[in-house]
Amino acid sequence: MDRWAFVFPGQGAQKVGMGKDLYEQSSLAREVFQGASDALAMDMAALCFEGPEETLRLTENTQPAILTVSIAAWRVFQQETDLQPAILAGHSLGEYAALVVSGALTFKDAVYAVKQRGRFMQEAVPVGVGSMAAILGLEDEIVREACDAAAEGQVVEPANFNSAGQVVISGHREAVERASVIAREKGAKKAVPLPVSAPFHSSLMVPAGKRLEEVLKTMTIGKLETPVIANVTGSPYPSEMDVVPLLVEQVSSPVFWKQSMEMMRASGVTRVVELGPGKVLSGLFRRFDRGIPAVSLQTHGDIIKFQEGLSA
Repeated sequence: MDRWAFVFPGQGAQKVGMGKDLYEQSSLAREVFQGASDALAMDMAALCFEGPEETLRLTENTQPAILTVSIAAWRVFQQETDLQPAILAGHSLGEYAALVVSGALTFKDAVYAVKQRGRFMQEAVPVGVGSMAAILGLEDEIVREACDAAAEGQVVEPANFNSAGQVVISGHREAVERASVIAREKGAKKAVPLPVSAPFHSSLMVPAGKRLEEVLKTMTIGKLETPVIANVTGSPYPSEMDVVPLLVEQVSSPVFWKQSMEMMRASGVTRVVELGPGKVLSGLFRRFDRGIPAVSLQTHGDIIKFQEGLSA
């Protein structure tokens, strides 16, 4: 008997046109898009399908847009298959989708929260002051050492532990550049600057977390019907009482995604489904453990084809 993990993508997965096929083929998906439009007083379908790209790329638009497409994909998946997740996880922003699926957050609350989260994160650090870079081919501890050596009174820290040999760093632009040079000197294969507008998951985001806390505290947190792995710990939320504190901490803390994948495997997961735009997480999982099949389902057609494969 397979044990399924459902995982949900984070920022960077967005592209103009995402979710259009789901919207056109499914009334359930259209309801999700309408729910987002109503909650945010904006046309979510137009944003996702028409962009333009520079508008979609604004953090306060990107985050609710990806969440909307992810939940639309999940609703269609739910309708077309009878599969239930044994465990849920999402990368950064994607954790909100996991919490919606678990029952802890309503979609209306989640989409409003991530719109504000995006705005707070962008406003915490002026554009151009912070940056992020992916360090490839170094052990986690050596990346930490490179950050410590490069700080020089500024902030530069590991932000995402995505997989073995792939760590994203974040902080002040000059410090990130210095850390990238030191990482290459220490043997990194590559240090790749990322096209982001703020230094996410660094301590520079603490003010954004404090503002987000005020929003989240107004929301009713439901019972976690399915375990959700928290980015901050790489382990399941102990209880719904921990949802707000861990989401607040997540804004300025590293995403322990490698540890999250280890937790999924340790919990007996045998199959992984990524729901929403992009296929980053399924790709990471395939590299992490080829013995656990991982698939990305982005369109209505993907979901139908997947369902046909299950019943074949």
